[in-house]
Amino acid sequence: MQLSTKVFAIAAALAAFTAPTLSAQTSAPQTAEQVYKNITELKGTPADQLGPAMNFISSSLGVECNFCHVQGKMDADDKPAKKTAREMIAMTNEINKSAFKGQRQVTCYSCHNGKGHPASMPPVMESDAAPKPPAPPAPAAGSAPAAPTAPTADQIVEKYVAALGGADALKKVTSRSMQGMIVTNGNESAIELLAKAPNKRISISKMGTGESMTAFDGTAGWMGSTGRPARAMSETESDAAGLDAEFALALRLKELFPQLRRGRPDTINGTAVEVLTGMRQGKPPVRLYFDQNTGLLLRMVRYAETSMGRMPTQIDYADYRTVDGIKVACKWTLSRPNGRFTIQIKDVKQNVAIDDAKFAKQ
Repeated sequence: MQLSTKVFAIAAALAAFTAPTLSAQTSAPQTAEQVYKNITELKGTPADQLGPAMNFISSSLGVECNFCHVQGKMDADDKPAKKTAREMIAMTNEINKSAFKGQRQVTCYSCHNGKGHPASMPPVMESDAAPKPPAPPAPAAGSAPAAPTAPTADQIVEKYVAALGGADALKKVTSRSMQGMIVTNGNESAIELLAKAPNKRISISKMGTGESMTAFDGTAGWMGSTGRPARAMSETESDAAGLDAEFALALRLKELFPQLRRGRPDTINGTAVEVLTGMRQGKPPVRLYFDQNTGLLLRMVRYAETSMGRMPTQIDYADYRTVDGIKVACKWTLSRPNGRFTIQIKDVKQNVAIDDAKFAKQ
């Protein structure tokens, strides 16, 4: 793989999705059929959403693009699988329209579950082990001590703020420089992250003489890499990048999510967690998972809407270190249905001078 290709691959990994430059930079969004050839079932879909829709199908079936498309001739109808895919899109749209009042409840993944061909019958039992007995009935009222009162959403957020060092300490830090490594598909390379309050951030992955950049300038996101022109992110990408760029997320949760609701407690790798669901008007929910013991954020799951269904992105946070009186997550792993990468930070410096020009589209 050539250097420029590797750098671009890292840039794609850091972005929420890959979208066409044309639609991302025009004032009037173009539809898929205006930008691409031979569009039928996805007519009317914004052009910058066609890539995410294809990613959804690919992940749902566990296949690559060439399963339906002819390499180098994406508009060709040579493969029967492409015709079948169109029929399946029409079928799921009709099912959702007629059975679920237009809500997207049935998708490619509903039947395929990551396989190219959906199963048509249940599997046989593969073990002689006796089935697990049913859970014992709950004790009668008054026969057991009352369970502790579950914390409210506000209390979970307050514990998170306190776990990081407290609101006053968090407000004293306004910029951060981080150096470390990013591991993508087994390839390791250096990465630098610069962040500035309230919501500016740029990550710069380095490989040889090449670099790839993913940034949010406080208003919108952009991507660039050595040898390729920078492009503006789509609205969906930019929203995700803006959330990642929140410098003091703990202090802004209630502002970012007007509706912040407590969910059912869960576990992550054996650790009991409290769950909050953040709602914003016109956007998919964001789920936040906090360690019940420490109060620290362990996971965030956000979703991107596509014309075929929601694509999840999961970010796991670890290796919290105390730097200048506050805790900073120095390791995070971002996972999607079609890939993942891990960033491990080695050095953190705070309240460093960072020129705003660093975050501007280059």
